Amino acid sequence: MSKKKPFVLRVDPLKMEALEKWAADEFRSINGQIEWIIDQALRKSGRLKTTKPDNPPENGE
Repeated sequence: MSKKKPFVLRVDPLKMEALEKWAADEFRSINGQIEWIIDQALRKSGRLKTTKPDNPPENGE
């Protein structure tokens, strides 16, 4: 398992509420949801090209 670097993130209360609901809808923790969102954005922008073998693409992408 890779090391994770902790940091503080300030989020607007309305955005946090939306993140909490989204995470709950997808059975993820808030941290897991934020990490997933960042991962997807990095991949979409071409800034993250590595893939994990235990993490297949979702929705046939």
